Amino acid sequence: MVQTPIKLPTHYPDSDGKPMADNTKQYKWIVRLVENLKRLLENQTAFVAGDLLWYPVQVDKDKTPPSQAPDAMVVLGRPDADRGSYKQWEENNIAPQVVFEIISPSNTAREMADKQAFYAEHGVLEMYFYDPTSFSFWGLAREQRGDALNPVLMLNQPWISPLLQIQFKMFEDGLAVFYPDGEPFKTLAELARERDLAEVERDNAQAERDAANAKLKRAIAKLQAAGLDVEGL
Repeated sequence: MVQTPIKLPTHYPDSDGKPMADNTKQYKWIVRLVENLKRLLENQTAFVAGDLLWYPVQVDKDKTPPSQAPDAMVVLGRPDADRGSYKQWEENNIAPQVVFEIISPSNTAREMADKQAFYAEHGVLEMYFYDPTSFSFWGLAREQRGDALNPVLMLNQPWISPLLQIQFKMFEDGLAVFYPDGEPFKTLAELARERDLAEVERDNAQAERDAANAKLKRAIAKLQAAGLDVEGL
């Protein structure tokens, strides 16, 4: 009789069993933040993730490891790669420096307070909270771990992230986020169109190079057929 080994649950699971988003507003905001932050940092050593469990410390196997899954997080100094979760002790002990939470109707004030306390304890430098239904926005920021966290309130707007240099600005229809050059964060559809356009431009440029090379080869062939020396061309 072949015995199938029982697969025991991992001590650091890759899922907390909670949904990424409770509604389409929250989902769209999470995706927009993650994709635009990736675009912002694509030429830097940085890891951007959405709804990924972060384990800041290792614990004994008989204890539950502390964790949170920020709606979006930025880790400067760590390479962009696939991960099932972010185990900080495997990442040169670098904590996420910036986190974002998009609040849904099911989130409670206690839950947000717990998240703030967790992020403060484990070294986050900037944390931002936004409710796309009520348009409430606030945050906490500091220069380095151990410093006191300073509040980021509606009165501080427009607010520029010290680390990322992105700008937060509130309008009548809600919060808008801008790149350092003033360009607004794009929707997923806008980013897709931008990538498609860039691909078309690359293909056209390659086609032009190929056509020029083919024209040159034909010209050289004609010169050779005429008995001319083309070695120096």
